Amino acid sequence: MAKRIDPTTATLRAAKGFTRRILLSRSAALGAAGAVGPFIVKDAFSSSGTLNILNWDDELPDPVIPEFEKKTGIKVNTTPFSQNEEQINKLQATAGEGFDVCQPTHDRAPQFKDLEVLAPWDVNKLKLDNVLASMVATSTKLWTWDGKLYHVPHCWGSEAISWRTDLTTLDYKTLSFGTLWDEKYKGKVQGRPHSLLLSIGLWWDATGKLPSNRMLDAYKDEASMKKIYDQILPFAIAHKSWIKQFWDSGDNTKSGLLENGVVIGQTWDGPAISLKKAGKPVSYMAPQEGAITWLDGWAITKAAKNTAQAYEWINYLHSAEASAKVAEGSGYNPVAKGADALLSPVAKKNFAEAYPGDALERIWPRPAEPSWFAELRTQYAEKFKAV
Repeated sequence: MAKRIDPTTATLRAAKGFTRRILLSRSAALGAAGAVGPFIVKDAFSSSGTLNILNWDDELPDPVIPEFEKKTGIKVNTTPFSQNEEQINKLQATAGEGFDVCQPTHDRAPQFKDLEVLAPWDVNKLKLDNVLASMVATSTKLWTWDGKLYHVPHCWGSEAISWRTDLTTLDYKTLSFGTLWDEKYKGKVQGRPHSLLLSIGLWWDATGKLPSNRMLDAYKDEASMKKIYDQILPFAIAHKSWIKQFWDSGDNTKSGLLENGVVIGQTWDGPAISLKKAGKPVSYMAPQEGAITWLDGWAITKAAKNTAQAYEWINYLHSAEASAKVAEGSGYNPVAKGADALLSPVAKKNFAEAYPGDALERIWPRPAEPSWFAELRTQYAEKFKAV
């Protein structure tokens, strides 16, 4: 499958580098350097105050926040969300008031630029040298406007296939997004409506049924998107009986697999890998069309009241130790240099099994989504759900 060249190719490079460091242990020096000494809190302001964050509900596992509070004396107040749309709605409703930092996904840059609720980061106050260069490049490429940076990395992950290992068997060489629509899984599938529509398009592009330059043509303009999605939607609607549940959060994904009769689904890696790590009969793997990848990060709001604490928070998260704890507890992947060397053997094994063979050569980084695309995509998703 041809490699994809677009503004977020840096995510692919980061993923490839990450697996090399894990599987071939080429990061020993970085890991040793990153693991030396405790976090250093230099500034007087960081021993007090509060920080109000709008955050993904599964990307700050214990002990990330408690450890930060203990080391700095800064009290973190969290407002969790489970979808980017929910985050955008909260910021729109308050013009960012009440939140010091929020957590946009990299592909939502055009939408957040249109919101006009963010302030630029002062890069001189950040320690971006601690972060993998390819991850910084992904943020910088899409989130720099008026010569200023509005986004810094937090963790990266993907959306691919998760399944109950006690109820079905899957193999990487034959695994496809089309596997979801196999007759034997009728009534046993979970996914997000808009993600399922995308993966049908990727599947059809790979088989030649609907050539779309790996669905990138859908991002050109409204007419191109409608031409593609008008062919995908009827198939999705005709196969609505395959869907056991539409998930809308990490927890919902887990309950689908463990309690609601789901056998297979298109999900984020974090929830499924967390279940796998806990010993549940669940696994996760990239399909032949390529796992859909994303990078979540941090942005500071114009309405931020606790800016000094915000910089302390970001620099803490960009340490190898904290980035590793984010990854270890969430099932997603770290962005700090040397963090991979601090992961447990189980986490490294799960990563290798999620992206076997040439899976990291095939990944599909989400491109930037213009506001018009997001609006149209929502319309198609709602039609899929409503039927």
